[in-house]
Order: sequence, then C-alpha cells, then structure tokens
Amino acid sequence: MDTLKSKVAYLQGLADGMNLSADSKEGRLFHGIIDVLQDFAEQLDGLEEAQEQLEDYVETIDEDLYTLEEDLNDCECCDEEDYVEVDCPGCGETVMFHSDILEDDDVIEVTCPNCDEVVFINDDQYSSADEVENMEGYEHNR
Repeated sequence: MDTLKSKVAYLQGLADGMNLSADSKEGRLFHGIIDVLQDFAEQLDGLEEAQEQLEDYVETIDEDLYTLEEDLNDCECCDEEDYVEVDCPGCGETVMFHSDILEDDDVIEVTCPNCDEVVFINDDQYSSADEVENMEGYEHNR
C-alpha cells in the first residue's frame, strides 16, 4: 500500500513541477485527479488493515473451533453408542440424536438442523431401542 501512496505523491510532485495554475482548467483537473487518487490510496490502506484484523480474528475462531471439536470428540459423555444416525431426506446430511429420544414421550419429532426437514417421528411405534435397528433408513449405533 505504501507504493500506491508513494506513486500518488510522485504524481503530486510532477503536477507541482509543471507549474500548472490551480485556476486553469488543466490545473483543476490534475489536482482533482490526484486528490481522488490520494483518497483511494487512503481507503485501500484502511481496508487492508481491516482485512488483516479480520484474518487474525477468523484464524482465532478456527483454532477455538478445532479445540472445541477435539474436546467434544474426547468427551466421555458423548459415547457414539448412545446415538442414532439418520440421513435427512431434505438435504442428505447425517443427523445424529440421542437414543433416549426414542423412549421420550415428550419428544414428538426430530428435525434436521440444516434444513428443518423432519427426520424422525416418535409415534410410540417402537417400544425399545433394540427395535430401532430394524427401522428402514435408520442406523443405530449400539
């Protein structure tokens, strides 16, 4: 960015060296163009600084997310054997939910967090988690 500012300063020097009167048509034009170029250089300098800050922020978030993912994968309370995996009919993503939902009368349906498509309806058809293994389209990790 310094090179852009230095180039604008060079043009300013050239215009000043031409001894163009600020009252003449050509002088007003050159000075106006150089002023606009100087404004562009300053704006780009500010954008570059903001971009660098944003990149640092995103990198920090990425590192935090990676740490969080590792913590979740290492969590003993999140045993994969207690989860049911369902492929969403709407978006095709795999949705996981705890197998206790199969026996919970308060939970009526499970929806996909990506597209809000219903992926499971708890209609008391299945009395035990063992019967879920026979459900078509559902994979139960037990």
